[in-house]
Amino acid sequence: MRRRFLSACAATGLATGLATYASPARALQAPLPTDDGDSLSPRQSTLFRAWFTLIVDQQIRRGPTPRWTQRDCAGLVRFAADNALRRHGADWLHANGLNGVADAGRLPPEIGLDARQRSLAQRWMRADGTRGPYASAIALIQDNSRFVSRDINQALPVDLLFYDQGDDQHLMIWLDRYIAYHTGTTTPTDNGLRAVSVAELMQWQDSRWRPINGNPNFIGLFRLDFLAP
Repeated sequence: MRRRFLSACAATGLATGLATYASPARALQAPLPTDDGDSLSPRQSTLFRAWFTLIVDQQIRRGPTPRWTQRDCAGLVRFAADNALRRHGADWLHANGLNGVADAGRLPPEIGLDARQRSLAQRWMRADGTRGPYASAIALIQDNSRFVSRDINQALPVDLLFYDQGDDQHLMIWLDRYIAYHTGTTTPTDNGLRAVSVAELMQWQDSRWRPINGNPNFIGLFRLDFLAP
């Protein structure tokens, strides 16, 4: 991977959301609970993580699908979560470039969700108390996730690394074998997607991005609150 400075993700509407939060420390408060009956079981959570990881891996390996339109760090989380919760029939597989023989053997089993669980990624809690398909980076953390630890050894796949760089907040996704993120910017020759190893990030030249306890910009690991455990 070509090393470069990570630009902070600033999703559309983020500035409005930030005005609601007087202090970044609020990101450590417990989120509002997920609606009763919406939470995924341990088995469902394991399968969700497998689908989410596969979807992000597809974006990294083959480039972003045109179906992913809001391309920034929070947008990657929302896109992968929404598609992980969908039914993965022939039409979905074709639209996502996963209908080849080589792909068939690595597809996880279906998660087995009810209708409300399938709509979880269309009902993110937002700063103003409403729900919808869009949520900024800080809203995904503040209102839709729970704090796990500042020790990355506690991470499970799909856990979110949350950074507060002052004017901007940024998410990365722990995918076990690597950490994925979108820089928040794209150019004709750079789609903004990155995959880095834990070792790379721990030694990153700009220390503000190192996921270590002594870095005040690294707020910690967070887990989507509908996932078990």
